[in-house]
Amino acid sequence: MAVLKPFKGIRPPVELAAKVASRPYDVLNSEEARIEAKGNPYTLLHIIKPEIDFPAGTDEHTEPVYQKAAENLNLWRKQGWLVKDAKASLYIYAQTMEGRTQYGIVGCASVDDYLNGVIKKHELTRSDKEEDRMKHVRITNANMEPVFFAYPAVKALDDIVAEIVATQSPVYDFVAEDGFGHHFWLVDNDETIDKIVKLFAKIPATYVADGHHRTAAAALVGNEKRAKNPNHTGDEEYNYFLAVHFPDNQLKIIDYNRTVKDLNGLSPAELIDKISEDFEIQKVGTGIYKPDQLHTFSMYLGGEWYKLVTKSGRYNDNDPIGVLDVTILSSLILDKILGIKDLRTDKRVDFIGGIRGLGELKTRVDGGDMKVAFALYPVSMRQLINIADSGNIMPPKTTWFEPKLRSGLVVHELE
Repeated sequence: MAVLKPFKGIRPPVELAAKVASRPYDVLNSEEARIEAKGNPYTLLHIIKPEIDFPAGTDEHTEPVYQKAAENLNLWRKQGWLVKDAKASLYIYAQTMEGRTQYGIVGCASVDDYLNGVIKKHELTRSDKEEDRMKHVRITNANMEPVFFAYPAVKALDDIVAEIVATQSPVYDFVAEDGFGHHFWLVDNDETIDKIVKLFAKIPATYVADGHHRTAAAALVGNEKRAKNPNHTGDEEYNYFLAVHFPDNQLKIIDYNRTVKDLNGLSPAELIDKISEDFEIQKVGTGIYKPDQLHTFSMYLGGEWYKLVTKSGRYNDNDPIGVLDVTILSSLILDKILGIKDLRTDKRVDFIGGIRGLGELKTRVDGGDMKVAFALYPVSMRQLINIADSGNIMPPKTTWFEPKLRSGLVVHELE
C-alpha cells in the first residue's frame, strides 16, 4: 500500500514564488535555460541547470558544475529566497491549462515503495541520466524537483482536496509566461494530514507519470545513504523523496511525435508504396492533419500531409505493448522500412512533444533538417496503468504530460 509522508518543505516567500519557479531541468537544454534565466537572479534554473552560470559550452556534467548547484542552493537559503517550513506538512499543487485544472497532493513517496514495486513505472531509464540526477541529489542533499505521480482516483481524497481549495486561500497563485496557471495550498492541519495519509495507505499502487530518472535517482541515493549509516532506522528523510500525486481521472496525455532525418535510400514515392502494404493511405493536402483515433497516423512528407490508417491484422489487441500506436509505427514503418532499430540510440530519429503542435513537424521537415514526420494519437491513462500493472515497459518517448510541474515551489531536504 502506498506511503505518503508529510515533510518540512523548503519554499520561496510569496513575493518570489513566480520568479523562483522554473520549468523542469529536462525540458530545456542549457542554452534555452540560459535565455530563460536572463534577468531573473531568483530562478531555480541556477540550481537545477547550474551550467548556466558558466560560459556557454561548459560541460554540464563536470564536478565544478555540480558543486555550483550546491553553492547556489546554500545562497538561495542564505538570501531567504528559499525558507524551510517549521512544521511537517502536505501541500496541494493545482495546474490550469486551457480551462482544465488538475489537483495534486504534494508529499513524500517512499524509497521502499519504489524498490518493492508499489510505485510502478512504464519506461526504462538510462544509467547515464540516472547518474546525472544522483550526483545532483547527492551534492545538494535534496530533492530539488518533484516527480509527477498518478494514483487511482479516490472520492474521499477528492473531497478533502476540494474542501481545502474552497475554504483556504492559496499561498501561491500565478500564471507563468507560457499561460499556464499554478496554484499552491499549505496543508498543515494535523487532522487533515492524518486523514490524507490514511487514505493513501489504502491505495494499492501509484504510477510514475513523468520523471522516471528523477524517481530512480532519488530511490538509489536513498539506498546509498542507508548503506552508509550504521545507525539507520528507516525514519530518516533520505528514505523518502518529493512527489506530486494526481488522481488518474484528472490527467491528460498528449501526443509524442517523431521526425526522421532520411528516407533510408528511398524516394518519397517508394516510401509511400512500402507504407501502403500495411496502411491505407490518403493524401490530405497542405493543411495540417491531426490523427483523431487510435491506429490512425498522420505523415508529413514533401510538403504534403497524409492520413495513414493501420490495416486489420497488423497488430494484436491482446498484446498491451503491441497494440500501442508507438509500437505499430515503430515496427511497421520506422524499423521495417526506414531501418531504425533502436529508438533509444538511433540518431536519425527525433521526438517532438505534442505541446509544440504539428506545425513544428512541418517546420522541421520544410527546413531540411528532417525528411519525414509522423504524428500519433496519444495513449490513454488506462493504457499506461494497464501496462505498468502487467510489468511491461512502454517504448521510448510514448507519453507526454502537460502542463509540466514547476520546480521550486517546494523542495525536500534529505537530512
